[in-house]
Amino acid sequence: MLINFFYLLKKVGIPVSIKELLGLLDALEKQLVFCSIDEFYLLARMCMVKDEKYFDRYDRAFAAHFKELDDLEDILEALIPEDWLRAEFMKTLSEEEKAKIESLGGLEKLLETFKERLEEQKKRHAGGNKWIGTGGTSPFGHSGYHPEGIRVGGESRNKSAAKVWEKRQFKDLDDSIELGTRNLKVALRKLRKFARSGAEEELDLDDTISSTARNAGMLDIKMVPERHNAIKVLIFFDVGGSMDPYVKICEELFSACKTEFKHLEYYYFHNFIYDSVWKDNARRYTEKTPLEEVLRTYGKDYKVIFVGDASMASYEISHRGGSVEYMNEEAGYVWMQRLKAVYDKVVWLNPVDPKYWDYTQSIGMVKQLVEDQMFPLSLKGLESAIRSLS
Repeated sequence: MLINFFYLLKKVGIPVSIKELLGLLDALEKQLVFCSIDEFYLLARMCMVKDEKYFDRYDRAFAAHFKELDDLEDILEALIPEDWLRAEFMKTLSEEEKAKIESLGGLEKLLETFKERLEEQKKRHAGGNKWIGTGGTSPFGHSGYHPEGIRVGGESRNKSAAKVWEKRQFKDLDDSIELGTRNLKVALRKLRKFARSGAEEELDLDDTISSTARNAGMLDIKMVPERHNAIKVLIFFDVGGSMDPYVKICEELFSACKTEFKHLEYYYFHNFIYDSVWKDNARRYTEKTPLEEVLRTYGKDYKVIFVGDASMASYEISHRGGSVEYMNEEAGYVWMQRLKAVYDKVVWLNPVDPKYWDYTQSIGMVKQLVEDQMFPLSLKGLESAIRSLS
């Protein structure tokens, strides 16, 4: 069964190898889980899936492969003698609980009353203190309270529901579906780097132990600076015109970047970058920032990300005066070359489907200017861009 499950995972595009399968078999041999399909689901996911973007594919594959085990509890109950089950059930009760069950005439009377109510009731019931239903204080049903009750359906308030794989809690992480803020954060997180900086505020436990041992047991506390998110990102967003259909994804990317990067600077441009950019689109004509000032302000250690469809007339890149908004004194490509001379790590994220890139001359020109570091604005494309920046 596990061999077939292994091949199913490979078939749905999850990169698994024999090493992961052997790890799962070893965990099962050590009985890390036993007689629980939900615990096995979690164990197998931990052993077989190394990237959370595949969690949704794993959930679907698990549900498809192990669907015949949905009624595992019913099978076990059919195999185990009823008298043994009742005896084990009574062992779990306190003396107070046993006394409360006796108040209804004992366990046998409780079961008998339950069967009678089940035959009498013809419709769903909620609340109350008699019928089988949800809520209320009836001894039968779920989501209510009665000290000597029998739960029918629903979910216990003290235990998570079974079959968690069918909930598909990770469906927005799959790289085959539309991007969202959550999986953008997951991808961007791979770019983050941490470094120690600032005042000494954090205990260095390893060094403290070593220093104390060298000091004949006299406590010698060692402190180190706290670890901070050290990555620096400078991002430029193309706005207006042909970028209007991509406003939502750009907003999600911007939100994810603000969450993931402590050192983030951003500017806007239209179609292509020239001698100035801006921070406020409502004041784009009155409060511009010279690009030269940006290049002087932010050092070489910044990673630069452009977000735009790169779709425009070719002369907007290649010619002086090519801008559709004003008379630019120098061609756009000149400014891109100046930027590239300052920053080693520059990528361009393009929301246009890559299959259309070859049909737009300007996309090819921009791609050449960024030395082929243009990537689609998808989860896979973002991951490739992160690898390039790293």
